[in-house]
Amino acid sequence: MGFTPRNPDYEAVARQSYARQTFMLHLGAQLGEIAPGRAELHLKARQELTQQNGFLHGGVVAALADVAGGYAAFTLFEAGADILTVEIKINFLAPAAGEALIARGEVIKSGRTLSIVRSEVFAVNDGAETLCAAGLGSLMTRRP
Repeated sequence: MGFTPRNPDYEAVARQSYARQTFMLHLGAQLGEIAPGRAELHLKARQELTQQNGFLHGGVVAALADVAGGYAAFTLFEAGADILTVEIKINFLAPAAGEALIARGEVIKSGRTLSIVRSEVFAVNDGAETLCAAGLGSLMTRRP
C-alpha cells in the first residue's frame, strides 16, 4: 500500500522517538529501514535474551513485533502526535533460533485515532530468513 505521511519530517521524528525507547535500546534492537507505513527493526542474538531451550525469548520476539508495527503506524501521524499500543496478538510460528532477528511492521489501516498494523519477525541464520512470528496490532494516536 502507498501511504502519504502527514508529517514531512516523519523519519527524523520517528528516529528521535525511537532513541527514547530505552527498553529496545537495552535489548540492543536498532531501527533500520523506515518508510511511510513501514518500519524494520534489527536485533543481534545474545545469550541473555534466550529462554531455557536456547531460543530467543518469546517476550523479545513479541516486543520487536509490537515496536515494528508501532513505528510503521507512527510514520503516518501528524507532527506532535505520539502512539500507544491498544492491543497486540502474536502467533509464534517457529522457534526464534538464529544469529539475529528482523521485525517488519506494516500499516493495514491508518485512522485518525486508531491504526491497525501487521508485523512479522524473522530469525536469520547464515543470511536465510525464517518466519518465526506474525502479529496483528491496534495502536492509538495520542495528541498533545
